[in-house]
Amino acid sequence: MATRIKVKRILELLEKDLSSNEIAKTYNISKHSIQTVRMRASALGVSYEKAKEQSEEELYELFFPDRAYTQNIYHLPDYEYVHKELRKVGVTLRLQEVREDSGRLFEVLQGLWEKFTGTRNFANHIIHKPGDRIEVDWSGPTMSYYDRKRRKSVTVYLFVADLVYSRLAYVEPTLRMDQMSWMNCSINMWEFYGGASRIIVCDNLKTGVVTHPKEGEAVLNSEYEALASYYRTAILPAAVKAPRQKNSTEGTVGDIATSIIAKLRNRRFYSFQDLRDGVLQKLKEHNEASFEKRGGSRLEGFVNEEKDCLRPLPAVRYEIGGWVYGRKVQLNSHVQFEKNFYSCPCEYIGRKVDLRVTPSSVSIHLDGALEPLPY
Repeated sequence: MATRIKVKRILELLEKDLSSNEIAKTYNISKHSIQTVRMRASALGVSYEKAKEQSEEELYELFFPDRAYTQNIYHLPDYEYVHKELRKVGVTLRLQEVREDSGRLFEVLQGLWEKFTGTRNFANHIIHKPGDRIEVDWSGPTMSYYDRKRRKSVTVYLFVADLVYSRLAYVEPTLRMDQMSWMNCSINMWEFYGGASRIIVCDNLKTGVVTHPKEGEAVLNSEYEALASYYRTAILPAAVKAPRQKNSTEGTVGDIATSIIAKLRNRRFYSFQDLRDGVLQKLKEHNEASFEKRGGSRLEGFVNEEKDCLRPLPAVRYEIGGWVYGRKVQLNSHVQFEKNFYSCPCEYIGRKVDLRVTPSSVSIHLDGALEPLPY
């Protein structure tokens, strides 16, 4: 069967102001598909706000009625064969032999070939824009404090973020490297910067990314994806094994190791709060220190050029919750959870839904959607 274009996913990413190149490289979606969805959405007058209530099947039939039920008559190109042939003198993608052996039209082959070569070891100079992206990671080096009551040393991990245009760093000590810590650190990071960037680039850590295959879309942690959606930012996992898309944070982690961990190496801490205060003081000094090879400091660059380019934060802080999957909507149009019943539209009677549970609310979601059903 034909590989169906994920219309809703593309509309969601376009709504977050991601470029075709960013979507294509990170989510393995062809530029041709992205442009087609963009043009047809404009012609149909369909936005993600309107489309998010529809299923993927309905959107695909709306956007591509002529091929909603057709099969792909083409074979995928033999990339390794084409790659070997292109090494020979005079052989290009336009050569008829290569075109015929590939089994695809030249225009299609060229687009797929660009995507294929984009996954190889290609590096290019990146020009960053103010407020465009924040890169995040756990620091490899750790710290510790001595617990007098338990008479033992306690390991402390460091969450590191880098606002890549101004290079303003954010560092937060935490006692665990789990999802809850990652989420809380992310929220605190946005509040520290006073706004959200258009993109978050993270490593392929399990607290943020479930899996990042060589082919196909990266599968994001559902709660982390919901968090990013709430703050109107897009998550772009770095490429597997060669994370050049995240080189700013890799450099920041090294800077932090020098500016914070090394400078505090001879100081002994006896509580987590004491260590936290020491880290925050060194972070302040790190951000206020002048650059060696250019004028000003990270903080000055942020205040003068980048702060106003960040997206404003929501009025209400995000509330972290958990998921309960596969609850059936009963005949009374309610879903049961912990001896309580929650109503949802009657048209979903008999269907399986997911519940997102926070300390103050329970929302009902259908087919893995981040947006809850209306009550």
